[in-house]
Amino acid sequence: MPPLLLSFLLAAAQAAAGAANPLPAPAADGEPSRPPERGCAWERISDADVGLRAWVQRCDFGFRKIDFRFAKGALAVRYSDGGGEVDPLVDVYPLKAGESPEAGAKRLFAEKTAGAVAARCILAPYADEFSRAPAGVERFTFVPDAAYDAELEAKGTPDEVPEPPCGDWGEAPDGIQYWEAQPGRNPRKILFVRVGQDTPLFDERTLRLLPDR
Repeated sequence: MPPLLLSFLLAAAQAAAGAANPLPAPAADGEPSRPPERGCAWERISDADVGLRAWVQRCDFGFRKIDFRFAKGALAVRYSDGGGEVDPLVDVYPLKAGESPEAGAKRLFAEKTAGAVAARCILAPYADEFSRAPAGVERFTFVPDAAYDAELEAKGTPDEVPEPPCGDWGEAPDGIQYWEAQPGRNPRKILFVRVGQDTPLFDERTLRLLPDR
């Protein structure tokens, strides 16, 4: 099976396993798009310096508490047993003057990815049958070009989940992540969103880029 198809099927299966039902239709910014997890409650947080507003869940599972904060230009999750460390889930990056979201994603991908890998990966629209991009949102990812894809297919083992073919900033065979632009809200920024394997504790469907200050 081609790695691209395998990656899509794995991501789809994991998204289905993480939620009893497909994600609902897009919601207005004034409310989250789905009910909270048991032991959690939605709250809306924003940071004008980062330039992002988000619905996130504050959770108390007894043995572990989870909340979100903005740190180092990103929306990040914090675990009570994590020693005070935070894990970025939604990065916010500025685009250069006159730079399109596609061009910005290519530049950032090239900066963060080994050159030999980046040269063999191409920008492609990101599609997820369980959660279409809301209106006004554009999503991208990086996938192997035709020659690289054929090489991966020849080397692949059907029973194993492969390593990310385009590194940490491209498609993820064992989860969901993508680049996101919201040109109608702020055409000068782009997001990198790590949804993961299961339904996330932040609402990826109502992320809102804020106007520049």
